[in-house]
Amino acid sequence: MKLLSVVIPCYNSQSYMRKCVESLLAGGEEVELLIVNDGSVDETAQIADDYARQYPTIVRVIHQSNGGHGEAVNTGLRNATGIFFKVVDSDDWVDCTAYLKVLEVLRSFKARSQSVDMMISNFVYEKEGARFKKVMKYSNVLPENKIFGWDEVKQFHKGKYLMMHSIIYRTQLLRDCRLELPKHTYYVDNLFVYKPLAQVEYLYYVDVDFYRYFIGREDQSVNEQVMIRRIDQQLKVNKLMIDQVKLHEIRHLRKKQYMLHHLEIVTVISGILLIRSGTRANLDKKSELLQYVKSENTELYHHLKYGLLGNLINLPGRFGRRISVGAYKIAQKMVGFN
Repeated sequence: MKLLSVVIPCYNSQSYMRKCVESLLAGGEEVELLIVNDGSVDETAQIADDYARQYPTIVRVIHQSNGGHGEAVNTGLRNATGIFFKVVDSDDWVDCTAYLKVLEVLRSFKARSQSVDMMISNFVYEKEGARFKKVMKYSNVLPENKIFGWDEVKQFHKGKYLMMHSIIYRTQLLRDCRLELPKHTYYVDNLFVYKPLAQVEYLYYVDVDFYRYFIGREDQSVNEQVMIRRIDQQLKVNKLMIDQVKLHEIRHLRKKQYMLHHLEIVTVISGILLIRSGTRANLDKKSELLQYVKSENTELYHHLKYGLLGNLINLPGRFGRRISVGAYKIAQKMVGFN
């Protein structure tokens, strides 16, 4: 059994996947790299097969018809043999020094037979053309270099939450919670992070800048205009997060507080994008989303209606919407995301 399975979803990734794979090969024999070729029509399949031939004990390639990012992750999870599970997108990469530290910590869990459900590390926004690179750190909310439970998790600041780039899950936990991401849907990374949290009991944080999150391509799914065009998929994932985890059943108060905070941020992002589009149809969709939240999760609705963050999507009239967009633009500059 491998220590870590890393799934690399690839769709027409010939231009950048080598940098991703090369950065992960530094993990050696303890790591399996599962390159999932999701119906690419360029040279992705050939590049992946070349790596598998060159590193037959490390790299495995799975070719499938196009099912989208979520189905590539599903395929990786079905085929993973590692104790722990990580997703690295094909246009991203990892820092070698931090990677070796992460593996050292994972190795210590295995040696001591300690069950850690989720490991957290930092990630860096590698925004194209940016002089300043924002590092998403968690040292102000999570204890370092120790196994801890939710009682030791401090309150997350507004706008900060756990993202796919920052986490490694225990593989069996993902299977136990029956994680299944929807096909042909963008933004499923939100669901990937969120749903398993309901079963997470023991966590570990290592303060290293491990994941390098490339951002800035015009065709990238997180490009703002692309997100607006695909807003129905963002809304689909948002509603699945609400549906698949019943927050009122979460008994641990700190865990519930964090999950409510996480869900609030994703819902506010949905609302801001709907406002940002400027169309009447999307403003109607914002109203529909809030009504959906009201019917399915009254606690979340209360936060969206009366909380500081939620108020960003509830300010009335055209002037209120301008304030909302202005606050969003400030957040963009402060954090560095698209």
